[in-house]
Amino acid sequence: MKKLLQYLGNYKKESILGPLFKLLEASFELIVPLVMAAIIDTGVANADRPYIMKMSLVLFLLALIGLTCAITAQYFAAKAAVGCATGLRHALFEHIETLSFTEMDTVGTSTLITRMTSDVNQVQNGVNLVLRLFLRSPFIVFGAMVMAFTIDVKAALVFVVTIPLLSVVVFGIMLVSIPLYKKVQAALDKVLGITRENLTGSRVIRAFNKEQDEIAQFHEDNEALTKIQLYVGKISALMNPLTYIIINGAIVVLVWVGAIRVDNGNITQGQVVALVSYMSQILVELIKLANLIININKSIACMNRIETVLDMESSITEHPVAETGSLTSDGAGREGKETIPAENAVVFSKVGLTYAGASEEALSDIDFTVRRGETIGIIGGTGSGKSSVVNLIPRFYDATRGEVLVDGKNVRDYTLEELRAKVGVVLQKAVLFKGTIRENLSWGNSDATDEEMYEALETAQAREFVDAKEGGLSYEIEQGGRNLSGGQRQRLTIARALVKKPQILIMDDSASALDFATDAALRKAIAHMDGQMTVFIVSQRAASIMQADKIVVLDDGEIVGLGTHEDLLKDCEVYREIYESQFKRTEEQQAGEAKR
Repeated sequence: MKKLLQYLGNYKKESILGPLFKLLEASFELIVPLVMAAIIDTGVANADRPYIMKMSLVLFLLALIGLTCAITAQYFAAKAAVGCATGLRHALFEHIETLSFTEMDTVGTSTLITRMTSDVNQVQNGVNLVLRLFLRSPFIVFGAMVMAFTIDVKAALVFVVTIPLLSVVVFGIMLVSIPLYKKVQAALDKVLGITRENLTGSRVIRAFNKEQDEIAQFHEDNEALTKIQLYVGKISALMNPLTYIIINGAIVVLVWVGAIRVDNGNITQGQVVALVSYMSQILVELIKLANLIININKSIACMNRIETVLDMESSITEHPVAETGSLTSDGAGREGKETIPAENAVVFSKVGLTYAGASEEALSDIDFTVRRGETIGIIGGTGSGKSSVVNLIPRFYDATRGEVLVDGKNVRDYTLEELRAKVGVVLQKAVLFKGTIRENLSWGNSDATDEEMYEALETAQAREFVDAKEGGLSYEIEQGGRNLSGGQRQRLTIARALVKKPQILIMDDSASALDFATDAALRKAIAHMDGQMTVFIVSQRAASIMQADKIVVLDDGEIVGLGTHEDLLKDCEVYREIYESQFKRTEEQQAGEAKR
């Protein structure tokens, strides 16, 4: 909760004025029963209409002042709560942006979205309620009891018995409900997670005809959520009947005692009405206080979950050192080591990678050198570690042993900004953002001119379809690129990386939606680009990497082949199997078409 106070600290004035005006409102509310008693005892008893009108005006003024205080308190409380939530949301978003792929994999997207939305909103509501009611409700309860004793001590003894009974019922139900509400929140998270998965994976679900299975799974989890909500709802529903039984019983006793006291001439009829009013105020405020505490507990639970994310540190840390020495993967100095020749763009030296929570290495003893300007193909079966290798270059993940060098310097020695300025990455999943084509391409280089963008589009084989779109570079892309085909999205993401003009270009299976002719034209255009750009092409197509200067063949996280296409056909069984499985099938298809 310390972090919450940190953001609430920016609204100290509002946090003080909100409760203060609520206490003023409560004070005027406690005066109302006394005015009512005066109207009954003096105005009604003596048929004094001017007095009744005068005191009615006092009641109206009390109500008006109370309303003004309530609105003012609500304004300050809302300002503090919304401002606090805004700061918290900004901080959470900013912190999530610093997390590495490892933390993203561990926490999960749906969890982070829930923290950013539902949990922050719950904290905001909690802050608002605390500022408005946390002082007001206890003040009314104890204030009403004190006022009752000022009217008549013996009659007020009913309050002494009633308030503890009400407190036992209200807070007993609350204590039982709080753990159940936590279970409701967990069940709700599960339903939200399934909903998100179904929305994002709707195409896959339909492709495998799993709609009914997903519907059944959703019904099961939704039913579990419904059951626990009904259960906690039934328990919470006991509060009203039980409290009303107690309060009405107390009112009956109060009226009975009051009647005897009135008959004896100890108190007036108006004072009995005032005592009943105070009893009603106490009931209302105790229920408010119980609901407030439930909301506070929900907010604390949500804030603790938010703090868990805020306390999470990225596994990718920056600790740049002087040019004279760099750090090995274990942090030891490398001064005195022989420097890597400048023509080597990337060097993998005995690299191993173990993902968080995994028991075995995903990559083992990856060792190869890439010269500046070379094109490197990386191929292997599904799960062989192709993406894992290239993700080590821009430090999306850190090697757990060995070291990765870029321009002769350990990647750990760069700041992330400096390292990633050298690298352009086109990930497996083509992600575009809502906005124009120009805005999406400017992610690669915010200062790029239209001419530079068109040059990148031509290289990426995307110029033709962009020119065909209404507005060209100003064509509006929907969220996720929904109004583009898979091939168009991939070509735009490639163009976005090329606009950056990186020293190292990584294409992680980013041409899978392109036909062979477009893929070949793309590779040819990249090869003829100006400058000595080092290119990594990750692909499951042998045709996409055949012309590479060097091909790395991976199998189960290890290098099983390294060389040119011709060399690997002779010496690498894994590569030969991949090649033959693709090209023999193509030859057979062509032969079948010729016969037809």
